[in-house]
Amino acid sequence: MTMTDTLSPASAAAVPAAPEVLLEVRDLKVHFPVKRGILQREVNRVKAVDGISLTVHAGETLSVVGESGCGKSTLGQALVRILEPTEGEIVFHTRGGREFDVAHLEAGDLRTYRDDVRMVFQDPFASLNPRRRVLDLIGESLRNAGMRKGREVREKVAELLRKVGLRPEYIDRYPYAFSGGERQRICIARALSLDPRLVIADECISALDVSIQAQILNLLLDLRDQLNLSYLFISHDMSVVEYISDRVAVMYAGRVVELAETEALFSAPKHPYTAALLASVPRPDPRTARREKPRRLTGEVANPANRPSGCAFHPRCPFATDRCKAEDPAPRTVAGHEVACHYAETLELEGTRASA
Repeated sequence: MTMTDTLSPASAAAVPAAPEVLLEVRDLKVHFPVKRGILQREVNRVKAVDGISLTVHAGETLSVVGESGCGKSTLGQALVRILEPTEGEIVFHTRGGREFDVAHLEAGDLRTYRDDVRMVFQDPFASLNPRRRVLDLIGESLRNAGMRKGREVREKVAELLRKVGLRPEYIDRYPYAFSGGERQRICIARALSLDPRLVIADECISALDVSIQAQILNLLLDLRDQLNLSYLFISHDMSVVEYISDRVAVMYAGRVVELAETEALFSAPKHPYTAALLASVPRPDPRTARREKPRRLTGEVANPANRPSGCAFHPRCPFATDRCKAEDPAPRTVAGHEVACHYAETLELEGTRASA
């Protein structure tokens, strides 16, 4: 008797299908040499990304969160090969079911991958050439992809503007005529121009007013549902991450210290650094906020060029022991979380949601 013989049709149908894997990052490292002297000899390395492994599934939003300097933006830029990986693999799964390692592709072979994986940057003011019209800013990638007829390009750009909530009559305007939120919508339209499967959004709302941030977040969610997009959403704002994410990866000193589904991470964090980030999230009830003592992280962010021994977070961790100072914890699964902490099973850390 086989395993399938023991399952009734109803129970077999109840087994959820495994999510489709879109991108796999395997032990990725991005190190920058520090050189000194007349001969420019390498004397050290800045380990901005230092052995990250994670998976992005089709149709999901995976957020990467952490303080400034933890390596989030370096990770995003390495995934599209703006920065060259030092070691590791970036395995992309194509629509046809093939796999290839982006980290080792020749520069000339990156175009197809970059059609499927696009990036939206933090500053919409710096991302758009002020001397070019919207038609050219968005249409350039269409022309590079082989769309030669001017009318077709114009119609496609107008369609993209509608998708991001802008009027197609804006097509001949220059960037100076738009607000910050409108410029970021143009950047999003440009990212969508070649029908990508994954969009890497690197702090894409942090330069905008708070009222505009909510509009852009809602736009991103609507586009994800309409176009079956996946997002790698890079941010330092835990409130934003909670709103938009399916899963969250918490980075510290170039490594992922915790990765879990959003609900689980915000209700019951397993790493002290995650709990400290959650403690910084403003509470909506002012009475609750007054009762609670503010919990602030002390000390400096770990220097990626001079990483502390053992667990990099131990100089700032209120639970650190001699073991933490001497032994670097390996990531492991604890209650559904991938976490790198020696005491993840025993610590009782507070989240921002009531545990189920």
